[in-house]
Amino acid sequence: MNFSRQIRLAQTIIFQQNDEINSTKGVVIRHLPPLNALKVFEAAARNTSFADAADELFLTASAVSHQIKSLEKYLGVELFSRQKRKVRLTPTGEKYFTSVKQVLNELEVATRRVVSAVETDIVVLSVAPNFLVRWLMPRMHRFQAQYPDVELQISASVGMIDFNNSNADMAIYYGHGDWHDIEVYFLSRVYLVPMCSPRLLKGNKPLKTPSDLKKHTLIHVSKRTYEWPEWLKLAKVKYKGFRRGLKMSSGQLATAAAAEGLGVALADSTLSSGELTQGKLQMPFDIQLDTHKSYYLVHQKDRPMSYGMQAFKDWVIEEMQSMTDESKLTTHE
Repeated sequence: MNFSRQIRLAQTIIFQQNDEINSTKGVVIRHLPPLNALKVFEAAARNTSFADAADELFLTASAVSHQIKSLEKYLGVELFSRQKRKVRLTPTGEKYFTSVKQVLNELEVATRRVVSAVETDIVVLSVAPNFLVRWLMPRMHRFQAQYPDVELQISASVGMIDFNNSNADMAIYYGHGDWHDIEVYFLSRVYLVPMCSPRLLKGNKPLKTPSDLKKHTLIHVSKRTYEWPEWLKLAKVKYKGFRRGLKMSSGQLATAAAAEGLGVALADSTLSSGELTQGKLQMPFDIQLDTHKSYYLVHQKDRPMSYGMQAFKDWVIEEMQSMTDESKLTTHE
């Protein structure tokens, strides 16, 4: 055993003795490395890169390297093996990373629990744009009337949220619902049906059968051009012979174009309920294409539900369920 190891062993024994002495007096002195050093280590280990950890923590790469070295000096072991442009966890570093990550996660959950208990009336939401504009916003007055003590702070987002690095409390996703490390609550299955402006139906090119769509412009979503061919196949109409059509970058724009009489778009029947009720859109054919995707309400796994979060969850699920029940009743009639 080298001299430095002997000193550290002696210090450990002294610390243990001091802890025993202080614990008899009801006081325990904990000997822990600095929290900042642990945060830097966790980020560097997770990213397997000092540079990426620096970007994440808004530090310089040299500052990250300094924090890691100070932590290694404190522990008396190497946590990373350094190569030319890469770093790799040592076996000891891998074990330490597992423990540190768990401790930091528990600390974060405990902190959020305290904060959510104080700010129970504020909920930060990240919502898919199409869902936000066409379904949520027209119904916001109902939520406000039912929960006047809850403030919603809403932003539109297309991609997934990294809840660890975001202030978002909850989000509404569109997909298959197979995401990891988040709690998932089903809202609505997405079925696509042809929709167009009533003006289009009153023109000189009637839409009496699906094959009549050949006389009209089909509005596509640029990243989902497969949807019209799939619907036409379901309607037993050959896709060959259709005009080039019109492409839009999102479902929201495609539906807006249809409402302006520019053609026929495939739209979600649930999100379009408002335009259908107001007469801005009509469904020439009630043939539904199952996308096998749905809208989901999500939040970070193990995140305690604040009063505001619980209120929004209960409201949005109930609102969706009431729409489903109304739809079934209308269909039955």
